[in-house]
Amino acid sequence: MAKAQQAVGNQKKRKSHYRKYSPLLIMMIPGLLYLLINNYLPMLGIVIAFKDVNFAKGILQSDWVGFDNFEYLFKTSDAYIITRNTILYNLVFIVFGTALSLASAILLNEIKNKVLLKAYQSIITLPHLISMVIVGYLVYALLSPDTGFLNKTVLPWFGMDEGISWYTETKYWPWILTLVYFWKSVGYSSIVFFAALLGIDEEYYEAARLDGASRWQQIRRITLPILTPVIIMLTLLSVGRIFYSDFGLFYQVPMNSGALFETTATIDTYVFRGLTGSGDIGMSTAAGVYQSIVGFILVILANYVVRRFNKDNALF
Repeated sequence: MAKAQQAVGNQKKRKSHYRKYSPLLIMMIPGLLYLLINNYLPMLGIVIAFKDVNFAKGILQSDWVGFDNFEYLFKTSDAYIITRNTILYNLVFIVFGTALSLASAILLNEIKNKVLLKAYQSIITLPHLISMVIVGYLVYALLSPDTGFLNKTVLPWFGMDEGISWYTETKYWPWILTLVYFWKSVGYSSIVFFAALLGIDEEYYEAARLDGASRWQQIRRITLPILTPVIIMLTLLSVGRIFYSDFGLFYQVPMNSGALFETTATIDTYVFRGLTGSGDIGMSTAAGVYQSIVGFILVILANYVVRRFNKDNALF
């Protein structure tokens, strides 16, 4: 009898609990539906990676080809180039991009005038809002062999009247793409760090100043340790996309120049060229599946390494 009464009491508590939080549960429904439709239902399309898609038959009735679609990436003579470029560029973007974003956030935090702070924030964030197509033409306005600002104005100052054929010289493009990426993304990426900086109690810095700590010592002993969890979280998320590339950066900015293939081709641009050339949807889906699986494994491994040193900083 006592157990039955206890069970009834627990049931009433659960009902009361649901009634209490029912408004919040109802508010969650639109977000959950969006997540389901946008992120989970498309995952059923993974089947395309293992089929020779024939729209006359339909996706489900198309012939199975197993892992033949994946061979396009691994058996091609350009597999090494596109994999190398994708990984190395992303490593540079992650390491130096994080450092520059953090430095920008710290510098912004030093500005006490609210008007100047908002002005600087707007200036460094503006490039992120510019379409990569427009960025490509802005870069072309600088590098055009015939009318570019560098060839016609800057280089003649140094006695280089002949100029440089930028869109045929591969050695310059690792630097060009890296600079364009930082110019476009660092300001926006620094917002997260700046928001974290605003949450640091000013009393820490006041105590450090009373103890005679320099500004650099305050950053090294207070700011960086407090921001470490945020830095690790963003780095882990970036590691998960190390096999992805910014398509607009590597396709639009070099103007799809074949002469620059060795230093500008990545997995995404290579698949796009293959898709537009052959129309092979199965191949492009296989590349997406490959990138997703590798990214997932990298996040798990990176998180495992972090947990080995500090469980509190791990994602899970």
